[in-house]
Amino acid sequence: MNGRAKAPAAGTVLNALATGVGSAFAIDAYTTADVSLDDTGNVRGKIEGVPDADTRLIERCVEVVLESADEGSSADEPSSLGATVRTESDVPMASGLKSSSAAANATVLATLSALDTEMEREDACRLGVQAAREVGVTATGAFDDASASMLGGVTVTDNGRDELLARDEVSWDVLVWTPPEQAFSADADVSRCQRVAPIADLVADLALDGDYGRAMTVNGFAFCGALGFPTDPLLSALPDVDGVSLSGTGPSFVAVGGRGVLEAVQERWKSLEGTTWLTTTQTDGTRTI
Repeated sequence: MNGRAKAPAAGTVLNALATGVGSAFAIDAYTTADVSLDDTGNVRGKIEGVPDADTRLIERCVEVVLESADEGSSADEPSSLGATVRTESDVPMASGLKSSSAAANATVLATLSALDTEMEREDACRLGVQAAREVGVTATGAFDDASASMLGGVTVTDNGRDELLARDEVSWDVLVWTPPEQAFSADADVSRCQRVAPIADLVADLALDGDYGRAMTVNGFAFCGALGFPTDPLLSALPDVDGVSLSGTGPSFVAVGGRGVLEAVQERWKSLEGTTWLTTTQTDGTRTI
């Protein structure tokens, strides 16, 4: 009764903090989850390489899947299943690259695999979002981030209703710059973000029209202002890239465009403290392995 799954990270097209509508795209960097079921009735989590990390999210993801399985069971008594869940990741934590959504998605699918149970991926995604809300690691519900990671490609969602408004498969080269500091999305100043709601509505319209590059760029300037991040990384990438934005609530920035263009921007971003890396979009989403 073991399961294993991997989920991609994601970058931002539209931050959902302003209006509840958000958009994100999956990138080729992963979090892997291993789940081993047992009869202890307890769930224990571990994040590789981070011994003091908060494991409540991945533990709650296992629990909500087990609870969902109990609800669908004809047994008179709830099961006494417990589990050990372990995650390891290429995605830096609290960097704006949806590490929590990736961890939740990987854990949910790994648990379903361990149970030998199938579920529509969109519904499985909602279980991870439920867990994230219950443990307080998200300010928006993060259905945009979670859906991009679970389904692959780029998604546009209404996080207030957990509704998928659009999904598109894209093939982009992606440049990421991640500063050394962390920024936890649950700590973001929502009231300041809500002040840019009219701009967020414009970004949503652009994204729903498939104009993702311009949507990203407008989002980047708006949310750098709302969240207090510098716009210099955006300006140093323009006008060459197709789109550039603050990712999530930061501190990472993401840019999309031609490989040669991104390599030139990478040279400029290398003068900034932190790490820069090139990757691509991912269209397969979360998968058992």
